[in-house]
Amino acid sequence: MSISTKVAARISSQVKKYRKVLEAAKQRDIGETDTVTIITDFLADALGYDKYNEISSEHAIRGTYVDRLVTVDGKRRFLIEAKAIGVELKDSHVKQAIDYAANEGVPWVLLTNAAIWRLYNVKFGKPIDKTLVFEIDLLTCDCKSDDVACCFGSLSAEGYSKDTLVELLTEKQSGSKYTIAAVLRAPKMLEALRKEVRRLTSIRLERDYLSELLENEIIKRELIDSDEAQSAAAYVKKLHRASEKARDEVAGVPEPASSTHAVAVNAPSS
Repeated sequence: MSISTKVAARISSQVKKYRKVLEAAKQRDIGETDTVTIITDFLADALGYDKYNEISSEHAIRGTYVDRLVTVDGKRRFLIEAKAIGVELKDSHVKQAIDYAANEGVPWVLLTNAAIWRLYNVKFGKPIDKTLVFEIDLLTCDCKSDDVACCFGSLSAEGYSKDTLVELLTEKQSGSKYTIAAVLRAPKMLEALRKEVRRLTSIRLERDYLSELLENEIIKRELIDSDEAQSAAAYVKKLHRASEKARDEVAGVPEPASSTHAVAVNAPSS
């Protein structure tokens, strides 16, 4: 997405400023309450929100509380689950935040300990699922990088919208190492690789051999076996289906009969 020069400059300068604050806070090992105060100030100074009117504290959801809720013009934009700066963010923290979001019907969740910021997109299916959109460590990131400006800019008061966050999600998903690994293992890619090897060497390799070679010898296991890898594989399959559907529509190919209709036709009469 496009971030204005003014917003990008503000984010860069505030990230640099807060790095010193966070380093001191981490050294003192401050608790969760003080960490949340820093998070709230960062939302105001870097992202441009009015911390008195747009950032609510300890928002109640079904008998429990989420640390912060950002609301603008009466619309819930994203939830924030916060931990103390010395706490390592874990999957259990993610589950808690996602449960909050599912109950509230908010598709975007920030999990942060003020130093590390993770944005998740919540999928309201059965079961509830989530996708990590970005992770930024304010203590080590390049303050002036386009990625920092893009990620935080998409959440800023000026840049936030459903479209910009979806655009950011698509960009991050499409360029992730998990998605590239899934694309490399897709049938059409295996066939293209098979043809290229044959063109260069005149040797015919079976698709199954190439698939096993990629999965067992070339691609790291985490890019195949992890939850992120499974989500990426599903994402790539979805893209393939959309591409094939678009191609068929251009070619005028009719849609196949539904499986329900096929069963009705082939079922024996009573």
